[in-house]
Amino acid sequence: MNHKISVLFRAIPLLMGAVSAALGGYVLAHAYGPSARVAGLVLIFLAAICLCLFATAATIIRQLIGRYTALDRLLYPVFGFAVSGVTVGYGLSLLTESPRPPPDFVAGHVIFGVGMICVCVSCVATASTRFVLITGNSALPEGSPPRSPAPFGRTAVRALTALPVLASLVTWAWAFTLLAGGGGGRAAGRFTAGHVMVGLALVCTCLIGLVASILRQIQNTYTPRERVLWPASAAVLGAIGIVWALTVLSVHTRPSQLAAAYVLIGLGLICWSILSKVLLLALVWRRKAPLANRVPLIPVGTALLCLFLSSFLFESADPAVVVAARVLVGLGGICFSLFSIVSILESGTSGSGEDTPA
Repeated sequence: MNHKISVLFRAIPLLMGAVSAALGGYVLAHAYGPSARVAGLVLIFLAAICLCLFATAATIIRQLIGRYTALDRLLYPVFGFAVSGVTVGYGLSLLTESPRPPPDFVAGHVIFGVGMICVCVSCVATASTRFVLITGNSALPEGSPPRSPAPFGRTAVRALTALPVLASLVTWAWAFTLLAGGGGGRAAGRFTAGHVMVGLALVCTCLIGLVASILRQIQNTYTPRERVLWPASAAVLGAIGIVWALTVLSVHTRPSQLAAAYVLIGLGLICWSILSKVLLLALVWRRKAPLANRVPLIPVGTALLCLFLSSFLFESADPAVVVAARVLVGLGGICFSLFSIVSILESGTSGSGEDTPA
């Protein structure tokens, strides 16, 4: 990877984050009504995911171009977790303010869920601080000790594995608590927030597989079973999100349910974007995969689907879906940011495999 391409791949998540935050700020400044506040705040904090993806991209790229330093090893993970903390904290602050406007009920829950995704992505960035070991380990016989520099210690591996699992469990529990809240004056808000939280929990669960894949390849403990398990899990989780959303669309009884369903479709597409990273790592491990360079097309396709869906919703001029139309722009930006990451992975792992059986 040459220097100019490395700068481009690092710039993509920052540019996508800037687009999302700028659109969110514009909506807050120029649009009116509860839906504008929800969409504006969510768009601004979707940029936080892009910032965490930038930390991941920079961590891997600086290793590939030979400019990785001890400061980088500390700086980028800390940056990612700091962004995560700010996002989670702001979401909780919206939920605890008094009096709390109705839009902040939905926005607070969603921003908190976005913060949980940021935590998981920051774990990916931290695990990637030993990314160069993957290429060397892939050329070793199965079961051989990993190459130097030394991989993570047992405590670090357990912590990096436990954090995304914990974030996923918290998000799932939060989502089902909202959905089980019953009727009342805020039933519509709970419905919207609960279904979006389900989509955010699906994304967190997908990221467990990505963190596990990177860690186990760094430790040289990646197994043939995992070559199938993690990509299949990401594919199924994305399908669950989209099928869930289509079910809601087919049986909806209130306009407020439409926005949640369309956002859930976008989050399912993000799961499939994450699939591209997990799939690439599986394809190139201890074997050559001539079609591996086609895998980055998956997040490009999901990004386009998010943007096309957003444009169709805007064209419908239905006030019930304007929030989803705006938020899908930010979700499309995240998908394209994931294109940057998977392209970096493809560059870093190309030619590393051997013609060994799967």
